[in-house]
Amino acid sequence: QVQLVESGGGLVQAGGSLRLSCAASGRTFSRYAMGWFRQAPGKEREFVAVISWNVGHTRYADSVKGRFTISRDNAKNTAYLQMNSLKPEDTAVYYCAVTSSWMEIRDYEYHYWGQGTQVTVSS
Repeated sequence: QVQLVESGGGLVQAGGSLRLSCAASGRTFSRYAMGWFRQAPGKEREFVAVISWNVGHTRYADSVKGRFTISRDNAKNTAYLQMNSLKPEDTAVYYCAVTSSWMEIRDYEYHYWGQGTQVTVSS
């Protein structure tokens, strides 16, 4: 079992920044790839970014590429999502999750999920 707790969400104006954190506990965090997903009201959950277990590889959705940066600190069992140049369409509940698969973007391949943190971007 891996327990994940997201934090750092909030209300921000368009063009602003937020940094989300995902604190993990339980089984060895460093063995898993870490992903971020989001779900806006009335929409399906979508992939945002993923980082490999060894921190060497990252992948982003086209919609956030160049604006968001995923990172992790295995010594602290924590992953981060730095979000810059936020847009109203980034408004969603953001979830972190872990997978044993390589650089996975499909949410059903993720084994453990956090409870989510709300991000609201005002225009």
